[in-house]
Amino acid sequence: MAEKNKNNFLTEKLMPLFNKISSARHMVALRDGMTAAVPMIIIGSIFMIIGQFPIKGYLDFMAHVFGPNWATVVQYVTNASFNIMGLIAVAGISYNLAKSYQGIDPFSAMIVAIAAFILTIPMQIGKDGGLLIPLKQFDSSGLFTALLVGLFVTDLYVWLMHKNLVFKMPETVPPAVSSSFAALFPGAISLFVVWLVRIGVEATPMKSIPNVITFFLQNPMSKVTNTLGGALVIELVICLLWFFGIHGANAISGVVDPILYAALAANASALKAHEAIPNIITKTFFDNFVHIGGCGATLGFVILMAFFAKDKEMKAMGKLSIGPAIFNINEPVIFGVPIVLNYQIVLPFILAPMANVITTYTAMKMGWVAKTIGIYPPWTTPPILSGILSTGHISGGIMQLFNLVMDIVIYYFFFRSMDRTKLKAEQELEQAKESAK
Repeated sequence: MAEKNKNNFLTEKLMPLFNKISSARHMVALRDGMTAAVPMIIIGSIFMIIGQFPIKGYLDFMAHVFGPNWATVVQYVTNASFNIMGLIAVAGISYNLAKSYQGIDPFSAMIVAIAAFILTIPMQIGKDGGLLIPLKQFDSSGLFTALLVGLFVTDLYVWLMHKNLVFKMPETVPPAVSSSFAALFPGAISLFVVWLVRIGVEATPMKSIPNVITFFLQNPMSKVTNTLGGALVIELVICLLWFFGIHGANAISGVVDPILYAALAANASALKAHEAIPNIITKTFFDNFVHIGGCGATLGFVILMAFFAKDKEMKAMGKLSIGPAIFNINEPVIFGVPIVLNYQIVLPFILAPMANVITTYTAMKMGWVAKTIGIYPPWTTPPILSGILSTGHISGGIMQLFNLVMDIVIYYFFFRSMDRTKLKAEQELEQAKESAK
């Protein structure tokens, strides 16, 4: 009875609450808006690998064939993709947020948000007297500004549109033109508000909106996240949400991913400037070294099922799941075993990835393993290869192999107990069938 009440509480109270939070309009806009930047980050990473692959023989060969400035030319693509993360984020967040409201043209809202984002950036005066926009504000340095502007300006724009503060056009005007002019007053008022905020901030010692956001929001959040304790808390939340059947990484990505992407971009900037890599906790830290086989580090569990299970059902599930698991896709095992609301396996599902956090963080902190250098292999890249690519060093692949073996050990005793239970039930069922004949 107590077990039934506990399950009812989880399914009727906690799960709807978590689902409501993760599906909230602004959380979804943050998640989907940041996702829009991922293809450009991957493209930029590919060209970063080409231009800065850490093997001297390769670099010397390329310089000999293409000239001493070949790497600078290759980095043009990185600058136009990876290094405009903030600009893509403000566009993606604004578009997805506006799309969630009825009667709002998301494209017009996105244009206003982009203009507002650029309005927050302090201009510089060039040698010819012209105004220059520092491109640095378009990358991770301006990411938090992009997030806040994307949310605030879009909500303000939507509110003004719903107040019917629109420029009415005759019915004979084409819809595309009418839609553009409808954004005139809401867009102008939104930009006016941002302009007033900028003028007010410039009168303070902070001097600019990005400085205020960096000082009060980005730096404190980054300092908390880029610690062992912060990483463990993030991983614990992800695993617990998955246990309740909620995609943990997606649920918190709107809050966590901007910090992790900013840390990754900061590492890329340090690599480009030939400086020490500053951050351990990045997006690739979790994707490549913690979630080996997917959230819960389930590749170790799948290997045990596929090769060591005696129960036919578990062995079949292992063989079915091992292909996707190699590419870090673990929905088959999470919902097939299942792991969701399965108290027999929840402990290693939490312990294995948290152990990966501890070992990887310690190894990188001590200098035994190279830190992630800003290169972002797709999260579906298999272990060992993704470790080498994300760190630019073979130590990354060795670290992943160590973590995988450790995950197998952590899962083993729970797997064996679960396998015996299922095997016993299978044998009893077969005996019952034999008796019924």
